[in-house]
Amino acid sequence: MPTIGWFEILIVVSIAIIVLGPKDFPIMLKKVGSWIGTVKKYVSNLENEVSNIDIEDNQIEKKEDKKDE
Repeated sequence: MPTIGWFEILIVVSIAIIVLGPKDFPIMLKKVGSWIGTVKKYVSNLENEVSNIDIEDNQIEKKEDKKDE
């Protein structure tokens, strides 16, 4: 998997400033940051839900094993 270095980031930022303009660039950074934050929250909530389901399944299996004994 290719890695992204500082030079590549500098190129992307430079092109974004040229395309968007220096006036709108900070606004776009805020929007992108907000989107990234929303995605991180969604993924975190999803991971917590999956973890909770796994914990509940393990508890149910333990209860069933105790009943069988």
